[in-house]
Amino acid sequence: MTALIRSHRVLVAIFMSCVTGMASADYSAHPDASALIDRVAERGVDRAWIQTALAEAARQDSILKAISRPAEKSKPWSEYQDIFLTERRAQEGVVFWRDNKAVLASVSKQTGVPSEVIVAIIGVETYYGRITGSYRVIDALATLAFDYPRRSRFFTKELEVFLELAYESGLPLTELKGSYAGAMGLGQFMPSSYRAYAKDFEGDGVIDIWTNPSDAIMSVANYFVAHGWKPGAEVITPARFSGDSGLFDNGL
Repeated sequence: MTALIRSHRVLVAIFMSCVTGMASADYSAHPDASALIDRVAERGVDRAWIQTALAEAARQDSILKAISRPAEKSKPWSEYQDIFLTERRAQEGVVFWRDNKAVLASVSKQTGVPSEVIVAIIGVETYYGRITGSYRVIDALATLAFDYPRRSRFFTKELEVFLELAYESGLPLTELKGSYAGAMGLGQFMPSSYRAYAKDFEGDGVIDIWTNPSDAIMSVANYFVAHGWKPGAEVITPARFSGDSGLFDNGL
């Protein structure tokens, strides 16, 4: 019994140590933080503000686990498609389309991107805004920038852009939520994509892709336009394949 109690105490101590370590983690003191702070400060962002933002970011081990086994890479399309191509999701898409009919029609007329394409993208990305992510974006990007060497360069750049955007716009840095990879809003834009393609539909000076479907719809359409969308052009073209057709189900 004594040994059991001691083992229990050790486990509790280890757990508390881990929790304390996560809570007290300060990314502003990370060896790679100084260079990042310099780069972002050169763009006009207050240095003290950057340091505070990084200090408030918390490492999330669940993010590191999630990004090491993303569903879109671990599952073949024959299984992955079942997540999205469901009758319920299609019905919810009709509801979203109906609720935003006027905006979709206006955006489609302006950009040439069909309403059904915009609705489909938002449906796949976030179930029409229902699942936009539960992680704080600052936590996700800082964790991946500083503690995921495999793609540190990419996420460091995204973190820099996010810090710059939050500072310039006054967006609530620690309240913005997104995916484990830092993708944001109904269309799941990374910070660099937000910077390049997000647009304000109402003209109120605020681009809210988190809670404003109108801005999200306009931003998704603008993304297509910026990447060469041509109204009336073919979306799907026939392709020939020689080899084992089972590869389509099992992957290479």
